[in-house]
Amino acid sequence: MSASVRAAVGAVSDPELRRPLSELDMVRDITVDAGVAHVAIALTIVGCPAAERISAEVTAAAAGVPGVREVALEVGVMTADERRALTARLRGSRASRTIPFGPDSLTRVIAVTSGKGGVGKSTVTANLAVALARRGLAVGLVDADVHGFSIPGLLGLVDAAGRTARPTRIDDLIVPPIAYDVKTVSIGMFLREGDEGAAVAWRGPMLHRTVQQFLTDVYFGDLDVLLLDMPPGTGDVAISVGQLLPHAEVLVVTTPQSASSDVAVRSGLVARQTGQRVLGVIENMAPLVLPDGTVLDLFGHGGGEDVARALSSESEPVPLLGSIPLSPALRACGDAGTPVVASAPADSAAIAISEIARVIADRPRGLAGRRLNVSVT
Repeated sequence: MSASVRAAVGAVSDPELRRPLSELDMVRDITVDAGVAHVAIALTIVGCPAAERISAEVTAAAAGVPGVREVALEVGVMTADERRALTARLRGSRASRTIPFGPDSLTRVIAVTSGKGGVGKSTVTANLAVALARRGLAVGLVDADVHGFSIPGLLGLVDAAGRTARPTRIDDLIVPPIAYDVKTVSIGMFLREGDEGAAVAWRGPMLHRTVQQFLTDVYFGDLDVLLLDMPPGTGDVAISVGQLLPHAEVLVVTTPQSASSDVAVRSGLVARQTGQRVLGVIENMAPLVLPDGTVLDLFGHGGGEDVARALSSESEPVPLLGSIPLSPALRACGDAGTPVVASAPADSAAIAISEIARVIADRPRGLAGRRLNVSVT
């Protein structure tokens, strides 16, 4: 019976690392005596934020084994040597402080950019990440807009008291919080408690190091897609991401207004200068059809098509991937931290974003020129 209890407990998944406890060497001694299962597990760190959930699921798993009438759970913590072995196992063959999303990676890296602020880029990015995750993809999200970070709030990672969810640190490995099945990291998660509303006044070198640390030290695990919410414009972060991830694809977000679309073209041009490919254009705040059939054309029309046309060439056409109409639900859900694609999927904006996610998912990144981790036998 002890073997059955061990198998059941070992199958419980760590909610942060998304791997079974047996694979993480978190299961310790297990014995069964007169129907009482004595189960010992070791958490990764003291004060593990997932401790209560893991304990509850381990207890339930052990109690579900036939013949077990009671579970006595003992919770300990890994030793320093065990944590080092764990972080080495999680990294695999990748050395510490290296970016796992290089040209050989099977993870598709997509940077979401805009020429100017106020076009809803972060709202689009957050909802696009959730929409891709709802399609069954493993999705990570880096909030690279260090000065104007907003992703934690949009994904509900800020509580009613204004406290932002914190990553879990396992030695020098950072495990990001998960919201709506999206693994997320933002500079807002590292500010001191009480300083969440403070401004981050950093210059180029600090911005570069922050983005680099997000890409090297944060453990995302195996991802299908990594999205980066870029700051508006063509400044330091855009240049750093171009240097660190020259193979990334770029989505350009604009509004229908010509004042926005004219500037949006520049962000796509800068991406090309660093070797990145423009995947497509997303038009936000597009005209909304009202219940009486009239059209609310608040920001004009045609800006998305103009940007796509300006960035296209014969050798590299850039499509307009979709237009997201003005939506009170999109705004309200963003303020509430409940992405519209999850909380109001029938809304017109949610439908448009979900369709864009489908188009992106159906256009996988090409494998040409990349080394695959396979061998011929």
